[in-house]
Amino acid sequence: MAGLNPNLLLAVPLAPLAGAAIAGLFGTSFFGNVVGRKTSHTATILGVFIALVISVMTLMDVLNGATFNGTIYNWMTVAGMKMEVGFQIDSLSAMMMCVVTFVSLMVHIYTIGYMKDDAGYNRFFAYISLFTFSMLMLVMANNFLQLFFGWEAVGLVSYLLIGFWYTRPTAIVANMKAFLVNRVGDFGFILGIGLLLAYTGTMNYQEVFAKREALALLTLPGTDWMLLTVACICLFIGAMGKSAQFPLHVWLPDSMEGPTPISALIHAATMVTAGIFMVSRMSPLFELSDTALSFILIIGSITALFMGFLGIIQNDIKRVVAYSTLSQLGYMTVALGSSAYSVAVFHLMTHAFFKALLFLGAGSVIIGMHHDQDIRNMGGLRKYMPITWITSLIGSLALIGTPFFAGFYSKDSIIDAVAETHIFGSGFANFAVLAGVFVTAFYSFRMYFLVFHGEERFGKAHAHDEHHHPVAAHAAHIAHADHSDHADPAAHGHDTDAHDEDDDYAHHGLEPGQKPHESPFVVWFPLVMLAIPSVIIGYLTIGPMIFGDFFKGVIFIGENHHGIEKLAEEFHGPLAMALHSVTSLTLWLAIAGVASAYYCYMINPRVPAWFFAKFHAIHTLLDNKYYMDKFNEVVFAGGARLLGNGLWNVGDKFLIDGLVVNGSAKVVGWFAALTRLGQTGYIYHYAFVMILGILGFLVYFLPFWHA
Repeated sequence: MAGLNPNLLLAVPLAPLAGAAIAGLFGTSFFGNVVGRKTSHTATILGVFIALVISVMTLMDVLNGATFNGTIYNWMTVAGMKMEVGFQIDSLSAMMMCVVTFVSLMVHIYTIGYMKDDAGYNRFFAYISLFTFSMLMLVMANNFLQLFFGWEAVGLVSYLLIGFWYTRPTAIVANMKAFLVNRVGDFGFILGIGLLLAYTGTMNYQEVFAKREALALLTLPGTDWMLLTVACICLFIGAMGKSAQFPLHVWLPDSMEGPTPISALIHAATMVTAGIFMVSRMSPLFELSDTALSFILIIGSITALFMGFLGIIQNDIKRVVAYSTLSQLGYMTVALGSSAYSVAVFHLMTHAFFKALLFLGAGSVIIGMHHDQDIRNMGGLRKYMPITWITSLIGSLALIGTPFFAGFYSKDSIIDAVAETHIFGSGFANFAVLAGVFVTAFYSFRMYFLVFHGEERFGKAHAHDEHHHPVAAHAAHIAHADHSDHADPAAHGHDTDAHDEDDDYAHHGLEPGQKPHESPFVVWFPLVMLAIPSVIIGYLTIGPMIFGDFFKGVIFIGENHHGIEKLAEEFHGPLAMALHSVTSLTLWLAIAGVASAYYCYMINPRVPAWFFAKFHAIHTLLDNKYYMDKFNEVVFAGGARLLGNGLWNVGDKFLIDGLVVNGSAKVVGWFAALTRLGQTGYIYHYAFVMILGILGFLVYFLPFWHA
């Protein structure tokens, strides 16, 4: 454990926590607004910066062979079971610490410009700093108790962030939806932890891993199911909630109700990657269950492909990026199911940079458009917002897997890894990730072309009239009112990113004659800083992270899973990999997607309109998000209401109120009425009752006297 100071490691999560305390307590009305905006953002940014510096130092030490796995604080010991705060610092956790703190720092800086006019400025900084603390506690944990603490903490703070503008009904619905859906996943997660605890007697990772062979021989009592398979699937159900996998994905698109900076923080580098990180950390367990891996592979495939389809029809710039996140999380999950854990974590890292870049770029566009988020009202922004344009282009190129960009190395590695796996579901997974390449390229550059190129559609009257809006003629909003627009005021250009206490649904956007403008330095500086790793990080790190010893002793792959070994045989360096891609199907699918988007939205806008007219039923299905929300509303929410009504009518009204409370009162009243009949005031009546009593006494006890 040489080289890593536990006190210094403790400063990594505590520094953002201290910043959050300063901004959240002293910067709000809680303690009387003692400090101002400048102090609040300085304290939180300084805290995250300290965490980043120590994280980078830690990563350097880990690369030189240093590790740490020990207890920081003993909370309690119950029947021999230790509950403690402890850190496990190795290449996986050190890399995650650097990614989380770097992206968080960029988001903190960006927030200075984005939230400058918001009344909840200090509160927002407190929340995002607290979120960073929670995620750091999660990735640094060496035991399931601390993991679960971080897991629940990021869920709680995400609830606060999604509902940051709490006067909006849509924000309240969105944060409650996120909270409840994550509770479903967390129920499975805690069941998995409970099973492992019950059969190992410990919550320490390494102690559980040491007993994995014995666990693999056990079955769940009363069934013939492998105990380890059940535990792993339960753990993954937790990951399905946090990492928004089908069917627990429904919360993530609606969470766009929160301010754009938290979209970048939650949906790029922190909360949604927690599930991917957890499964990778638990690789010694998952490798012993092919059934669990098949389950993961199929769920990830469905998410990667079908969530990408939904991105094609979105008109809110943030929702396009949100569905892109869902699809990319599906790719990571597919890699996990293929036993390519290092590839999944590699894509997690590269995706964190370019997805944060795309979200923050979308926020910069929203600022330039005076808080209009509808891409149908944009066009031609390239010349007005050059920095936002070039950085968004870099993010889009990285997302679709352009050779030499970060996303290319991680995404192509996932596709290659899936092709090498042969567990159940791999055929569908292979099709899904390949088809997803075309879909991703199409919706990414549909957004890019509609926002930055073509006709300038902003600052005009009747922006949504079909006679004035030829490029948008493909959408449902031309022929019919767009369903999602009714539910989301942002899709009509309403502000979901600038809080107005008096009128939450006031129309925002450029007035006729107004022009967009480039965002201020504090907004575009993080874009530039995120664009750099979005280009180079994949080229620099693919060798050591996937094919080198970076994860040696941290991620375990079973003897029967040889996908990474086969990929290593074909890998001849990042340059050769990029050059070889010219002959691969993946690159040509991406080019086809970009070309299709260019033709449909820049050359011939009538094509999307034709598709909409011919395949209206499919568009309706996509527009309603496969009716998952309605299914949940009818089955789960409706079932809960039915159960609640039943419990109220039968349990509360009939059993408790009717029988127990009112019933007991009626019995007492009936007995009292009966006894009152004997209270006549006549002595001979009382004497008669006494004689009857004595007679009954004699008759009852007569057998005992004879005995």
